[in-house]
Formats: sequence, structure tokens, C-alpha cells
Amino acid sequence: MSIEGTREALVRAGVELLEETGSPDVGLRAIARRAGVSHGAPRRWFPTHRSLLAAIAGEGLADLSAALIEASGQPPHDLADLAEAYVEFAVRRPAMFTLVFRHDLLEGSGAELRNVSQPLFRWLVGMVDGAAGSGDPEGDAAALWVGIHGIAVLASTGSLDVATEGADRRELIRRVVRNSLSPS
Repeated sequence: MSIEGTREALVRAGVELLEETGSPDVGLRAIARRAGVSHGAPRRWFPTHRSLLAAIAGEGLADLSAALIEASGQPPHDLADLAEAYVEFAVRRPAMFTLVFRHDLLEGSGAELRNVSQPLFRWLVGMVDGAAGSGDPEGDAAALWVGIHGIAVLASTGSLDVATEGADRRELIRRVVRNSLSPS
């Protein structure tokens, strides 16, 4: 296996284990075993456990970005559709969604995931800029993201259905989008 092949195999194995176990703190030995390499191999390609977790999270962040870009490409460009794609990603891949936002696990990994997440947020600000009337597109985008992220977390854990007794998630998302973009 080539150098890049081993690194990719470790990340791929980590993604698979994360999705199977649901634990954002998958172990190095388990990843190595799944990748078919020695238990010491992860340390050769990733200086720390956090750096391997960050590489796994980077894959998830790339997948989330792709899902959002795909949702935004469907005319008309509806922020509610974008928000639904975000929540759907969280529901479909809850462990990955959790890991992507576990800064306590990823801090100090050297992966610079902000290089992916910041442009994504800037893109959201640009989309909100044309839809909101408050004159503060960054604040509007942050309010929208916080509300939708809350729905995503609750939906991905099953808590949303329990708390709302099965409320229509799509309508709830649309309400949060509307309220976040309405001038106050």
C-alpha cells in the first residue's frame, strides 16, 4: 500500500467505524485493524489521535458541504431547502455530524477545519444577504444557523420527536428560517 493509500485507508476505516459505532471517539487500534495495517501505522501518518479524528471530520465536513451545495443548486434558491439538507445530513449521519462540531476533540489537531467551515459560513452569509432585511447579514446568518443547528441536533438524537410529539420537522425548519430572516 502506498503512503497516500495507507493514509486514505485509515481515514476511510475511521469513517466506517464512526458510522457503525456512533462514537465520535473511535480508537486508533480499531481503525488500524479495520484498515488492515499494524496498530502502530496510524501514528506514522497522523501525529496524534486528534489529527486522525480531524481527518475523519474533514471527510464529513466535505460531505456536508457537498450536500448543502447540491441543495442550493435546486432553483429556486430557497434557504429552507438548504436548512432541510443540513438537518437531513444530521439525521442520516448523526455520529459524523457530532464529530464535525466536536471542537473539544478536534482542537489542536492541526487540520485547520476552519478553512472549510469559514467559507461555508461566508457562503451562507451571502445567501442570507439577499433574503434578510435587517441590514446585518452576518448576524442573520448566525441566527439562522443556530436555530437550524438546534433542530439538527435534536432531530439526530430523536429528541425532537419526543419534545414536540412528532411535529412536522419540515414546517419547523421553515418557521425558523422565516423568523431568522424577518426584520425585528
